[in-house]
Amino acid sequence: MQYRRLGKTDMDVSVLAFGASPLGDVFDTTDEAEGIRAVHTAIDRGVNFFDVAPFYGDTLAETRLGKALQTKRSSIFLATKCCRYANGHFDFSYNRVLSSIDESLARLKTDYVDLLQVHDIEFGDREQVLNEAIPAALKAKEMGKARFVGFSGLPVRYLAQIARQVEVDTVLSWGHYTLLDDEINDELVPLSQEKGFGLLNAAPLMQRILSEATVPAWQNSPQPVKDLQPQLIRLCRDYGVSLSDVALRFAIDHPVIATTIVGMSEQRQVEQNVAVLDFTIPDGLLDAIHALVAPVKNWMWFEGRPENNIPKPTQ
Repeated sequence: MQYRRLGKTDMDVSVLAFGASPLGDVFDTTDEAEGIRAVHTAIDRGVNFFDVAPFYGDTLAETRLGKALQTKRSSIFLATKCCRYANGHFDFSYNRVLSSIDESLARLKTDYVDLLQVHDIEFGDREQVLNEAIPAALKAKEMGKARFVGFSGLPVRYLAQIARQVEVDTVLSWGHYTLLDDEINDELVPLSQEKGFGLLNAAPLMQRILSEATVPAWQNSPQPVKDLQPQLIRLCRDYGVSLSDVALRFAIDHPVIATTIVGMSEQRQVEQNVAVLDFTIPDGLLDAIHALVAPVKNWMWFEGRPENNIPKPTQ
């Protein structure tokens, strides 16, 4: 395993992080015992950063991860979130953040998390995010319930805009550094270097489009992007490799992103993903993938409030 310092924190995090959303049955039904084995296998293989949220499976992912970490808590860095909950319910109020962290700590069976993140800030009123949610998360840090504070979201330019206005330890961007999209490089990467916050990338497989698995019905990418999956699978097979290995290796290789979070819930997934650290993308394959993807490169859907979705500047 390789490790990188997460911004100005004291955490040297594994370049491959365990995304716990599948433990909440977000993609498929997960056997709890198998999920616990996956967590333990990841730790044994050197994975030391685990990311979860109350939203994943309506607290189920946190509950299962808490069970898995009962004897392993001191071996890992644990991140959770606040403000996004089941059934599309959001609450960015100051008091809800403070009650949310207490609820998460109970489910996770710990008295602190290493990172508390305001979840999917694009769904909140900007002023409430800036004046209530983030200050409340910082209060939780002051109280010792979280060692560090950050936020997450999909619209990568909005993340950069908010990051210019607040002092946080981390920013988590998802879906914007993959074989399909590299917009994280335009603003957020240089800003992270300028301000010193740690940068996390999630969904390197773009919710299964960049894998051999069936894309879930709720996946929101434009249809032409989804239609690339079988073509990309065939192209990688022509080179004797799997699409998911190429996609994950590509994401991990970003020199500025501290860790890449990929969803896991089975031991075999952990073994396959960790093996990617010893995998080399065949010569010529990335060029062929980039050529195939070019017509739909950076085609991303919008989420959250319209005013929080900042379009890419026209040339």
